Amino acid sequence: MAAMKPRTGDGPLEVAKEGRGIVLRMPLEGGGRLVVEMNADEAGALGDAIKECLG
Repeated sequence: MAAMKPRTGDGPLEVAKEGRGIVLRMPLEGGGRLVVEMNADEAGALGDAIKECLG
């Protein structure tokens, strides 16, 4: 039987342009990754929302 390996964040935060979309891959604290595909307008809106939270 294979040994269970602990899950980690599975790599760094990545943002890449793939085709027409922008793909965000974010490691999660409990393991695995959140993968979100968005267009340029959505990415801009996300960036603006994050900047507002930071101050």
